[in-house]
Parts: sequence; structure tokens; C-alpha cells
Amino acid sequence: MNKKTKKIVKDYFLKDSTNKEVTLSRLFNNKEELILIHNMGTHCRYCTMWADGFNGVLPHLENRAAFVVVSPDDPATQKKFAQRRKWKFTMLSSKGTSFSKDMGFETKEGKPIPGVSVFTKNKEGKILRVAKETFGPGDHYCIVWHFFDLLPKGANEWEPQYFY
Repeated sequence: MNKKTKKIVKDYFLKDSTNKEVTLSRLFNNKEELILIHNMGTHCRYCTMWADGFNGVLPHLENRAAFVVVSPDDPATQKKFAQRRKWKFTMLSSKGTSFSKDMGFETKEGKPIPGVSVFTKNKEGKILRVAKETFGPGDHYCIVWHFFDLLPKGANEWEPQYFY
């Protein structure tokens, strides 16, 4: 369920694939809105499957809003993994920051939680998070589950793999 919010957030620093710090405000590019995916990183097959799907619809997403994927992996690990998967979207690292925790996408134990945050900027340039939602099997953000729902046995305990 989409959780609409209107929370002002600070201009966090994240790291790009070259290990350079990038501000949250810069991720908007010339768009009014930013879709930011909270990905659990290379150790999650489910998050990898979601990201594979985003890669396929990236031109459509970026035509409407800025789009980035953030994970707790370090930039070098992200870059290598993204190249192997042939991902085209911008990947950023939240490693060493409080960003994921502050956004509610990290457990008390420090484990990442997958999902999405949507941000806008107000007239004063302040960043507002206007929606957030977590991801999980059967959600609206991964088309695979909807096709499996049409099968007589559904997903039938199926789990994604990195390679088939």
C-alpha cells in the first residue's frame, strides 16, 4: 500500500560509481520528481530481480521523473554487479550514511529493507518525501508475480536466482 507522506528531508550525501559524493538534491537533474529505489544490494536475489525489471522500463520512467537505485553496497561492488547485470540506471551507495535508516528502510539491527521513496522539491528548494512503500513478493513493482498469479499453481514456492 502506497504510504503518502509530506516529510521534509535533509540533502543527504550518497556515493556514485566513482566513489564521488552526490547530494540528494542533485539526483533530480532537471526533473521535478525523483523515484528512488531502496535496494538491499548484491546479496538479495529478489532485489536483483526487481532491478532487472526496472532496467527494462528505464526509458519510460526517466521520461517522467528522475530515477535512481540506492543500496548499502560500496560503489566498487555496485559498479561490478551492475555491469554484469547490464543495468543502465544510476546506482548510488548509502554505505556509511544514515540515509536508509532515516528513510525507514533499515531495521534496528542495520539490515536493509527494499522499497521506494518518491521525492519532490518545494518552491524554497527543500526536499520533500511524498510517498514510500516497501517491496516484497507479490507487490505491484515486479511484473513476474502477476504472471505467476495467472498460473494454476501460482508461484508454487518459486524463488528468483541470479542466473538460470
